[in-house]
Amino acid sequence: MPKSKRNKLVTLSKTKKKGREHKESIVTAVRKASEEFRELYVFSFENMRNGKFKALRDELKSSTRFFLGSNKVLQIAIGKGPSDEVKEGIHKASEFLCGNTGMLFTNLPNEEVARIFTDFEELDFARTGSTATETVELNEGPLEQFTHEMEPFLRKQGMPVRLNRGVVELVGDYTVCREGEAISPEASRILRLLGVKMAPFRMSVLCRWSPNGFKVLKAPESQKVLQ
Repeated sequence: MPKSKRNKLVTLSKTKKKGREHKESIVTAVRKASEEFRELYVFSFENMRNGKFKALRDELKSSTRFFLGSNKVLQIAIGKGPSDEVKEGIHKASEFLCGNTGMLFTNLPNEEVARIFTDFEELDFARTGSTATETVELNEGPLEQFTHEMEPFLRKQGMPVRLNRGVVELVGDYTVCREGEAISPEASRILRLLGVKMAPFRMSVLCRWSPNGFKVLKAPESQKVLQ
């Protein structure tokens, strides 16, 4: 008779009690989800925004369960090899848990999962250190979108501004950011004031496991589309 892959003891050493308990609770939750849901997907993400992700998670909570956190803990939870995997063949998904990735257990049809990930994209303001997707330049002259109270703040961000009869005026052309370059803290603040969003929060499915087998849908280095 095949050896059961359920309820195996997991050792998470070299962690403080509180941290260990938290990790063990994640392992327990993942293994419970592996029993409740039919399929597992590993997905990657860019420019994570917690509020928007929570809204998506709440929308799908009746049919799915998302897991984000330590990739190592998630790997342990599903198993890193045939000897400790919780389901037959599911350990293959652990190889895709690296970098900005997460797991999704679901009972949704494959086509519906594909649609969710393909359609989901939210633009938000870029954070410091992210890469500018376009060059933003301001021309010399009045900046009527800013009130006179903003002039000291704009000057503090490095913008060459002055007040001219109560109107904020740019005394020379100014480049806020350049496409392909890292966004500075000052540029991030200015772009937010200008209402310029250039950080798309999006997710891509990397692989799928089901009792019928394991399938690579998009290798991390490729651009394959989920089918």
